[in-house]
Amino acid sequence: MGKTSMVGRKTNEKSVGLSRETRYMVETALMIAVTLIMGNTILGTIPTPFLKISIVTVPVALSTMLIGPAAGIICGIVFGINSFVSALTGASGLLSTLFTISPVGVFFTAVIARLLDAAFVGGIYKLIHRGKLKTASYYITGALMPLFNTVFFMTSLCLFFYNTDYVQSLVSNYNATNPFAFVIAMVGVQAVVEAVIGCILGGTVGVVLAKVLRRA
Repeated sequence: MGKTSMVGRKTNEKSVGLSRETRYMVETALMIAVTLIMGNTILGTIPTPFLKISIVTVPVALSTMLIGPAAGIICGIVFGINSFVSALTGASGLLSTLFTISPVGVFFTAVIARLLDAAFVGGIYKLIHRGKLKTASYYITGALMPLFNTVFFMTSLCLFFYNTDYVQSLVSNYNATNPFAFVIAMVGVQAVVEAVIGCILGGTVGVVLAKVLRRA
């Protein structure tokens, strides 16, 4: 039976069309492009009067759900590398400042944290994408991807930079008494909002595209 690919072409295993491997590469490349576009334009953020909400984890979640956990990890790495480059170019105020303190620490915070996020959430998706949780798995993945992005990012930041003068000045501004209090004060509300938006947006788009593309 033929299947519809993300590039809009019906194929089957014996057709002359795209092979499974080629289709996988094309779809992954497409999602990498979406990740980069969202990561470098206003399309990756939802501005509000109080918070700047990032939705760059949405294409990472969709890659996991529609192509596979490995594709999600690839897009997560791309997301991280893009953040690391922004630290080099000065586009990210926080990461650029931290880069002058420890380039290695910034690499872990920007890249490795995003890799771990995609791998961890991809594993959860693979585990729960069955039975009665099949539909719910899209919404759970959409919520967990931004949530654990924050968890891994802030954990790495605290491990490498918490005792630096720069971060300690932020700690003082937030009147935080420990790393956990600092994280909650700095990104707690934003993390919850991004998780809710990721759940609604990523989950809904994932369910719709899975049906359109006839993905299991």
